[in-house]
Amino acid sequence: MRTLVIDTATAACSIALIEGGAILAAAHREVGRGHAEQLLPMIAELPDGGRAAHILVDVGPGSFTGLRVGIAAARGLALGWGADVHGYSSLSLIAAAAFAAGQVHDIAVMLEGGHGEVFMQAFAPGPMPLDALASRTPDAAIDALAGRHPVGNGVRWLQQVAPDLVGTPALPNAADALLLPIPLATLPPRPLYGRAPDAKLPGGKLPAAGTVA
Repeated sequence: MRTLVIDTATAACSIALIEGGAILAAAHREVGRGHAEQLLPMIAELPDGGRAAHILVDVGPGSFTGLRVGIAAARGLALGWGADVHGYSSLSLIAAAAFAAGQVHDIAVMLEGGHGEVFMQAFAPGPMPLDALASRTPDAAIDALAGRHPVGNGVRWLQQVAPDLVGTPALPNAADALLLPIPLATLPPRPLYGRAPDAKLPGGKLPAAGTVA
């Protein structure tokens, strides 16, 4: 089955078209902001305009706005193409890539979470989640490492507290979706925020942290 992968959860705007266990085409840009303006033109440049029977999208944790852009695009394309759509976690994708790159021991994946905190989750090779997603201050994240190697763009926040800490910076790359086991690539296509976002819903309400909405 041909699969379009969309990842806009972080500073990267990343897409890939996968079929038969191989990458047909992919694009990965670190854009910071402006995912909404870049995503659809990037998809249009893929073979057949990216059309696929299955769409896989990063549901977080990550940027509140970035998550909404990617998930809205995935849902809209799925509706127009008659495709099905599932999600995956940004943290599990980074973990899968880290193990494929040679990590052989448990790791702690972390992404910038806003307000100086990091989204953090530990993984064993597989990847296999070892604990639940949490948003932590750098000090608390360092305490929670428990000897695990840190991976992700949240590493720099920990290094501001512990400059000698060795870690591996990384962002999600849609092409790495090939590495995800099926249980980690079949999440509902709804945002996994990790903590309550700064943006408020109508009525001043906030989506609950660590839940989908």
